[in-house]
Amino acid sequence: MEQTLVLVKPDGVQRGLVGQIITRLERRGLKLIGMKFMQVTRELAASHYEAHVGKPFYEGLVDYITSSPVVAMVWEGKDGIQVVRTTMGATNAAVAAPGTIRGDFAVEIGRNLVHGSDGPESAAREIGLFFASDELVNWPREADRWIRE
Repeated sequence: MEQTLVLVKPDGVQRGLVGQIITRLERRGLKLIGMKFMQVTRELAASHYEAHVGKPFYEGLVDYITSSPVVAMVWEGKDGIQVVRTTMGATNAAVAAPGTIRGDFAVEIGRNLVHGSDGPESAAREIGLFFASDELVNWPREADRWIRE
């Protein structure tokens, strides 16, 4: 099973959409194995966004993600990264499909509610930034036999 990091960003927390986002991911058959409500520090933000250092929007990203609490989660499932990314919708909310998190709730690219890892390597790196290994719970979910063959 593939693991991925999902962040409900400050706008999602402030707008009270955490429950809606969790529900949508659960309905896709993903299993929640780690979650925390936290304030992102500038140091953590710098590590998380290190690929964007030097880009014109970098400081804005760091300021935004540290402006208010986030909900950090690790989800697990078959093709978990792609399932999360499809469920989130396009990064630019203006073109995100209806039925996706961003298509239904977001209005602009700078306030797009959620972050999801974009590949296995970034998922492993990002999960390690936000969670210690003992904060992830490997638990048997009885519903799995009704979700996958």
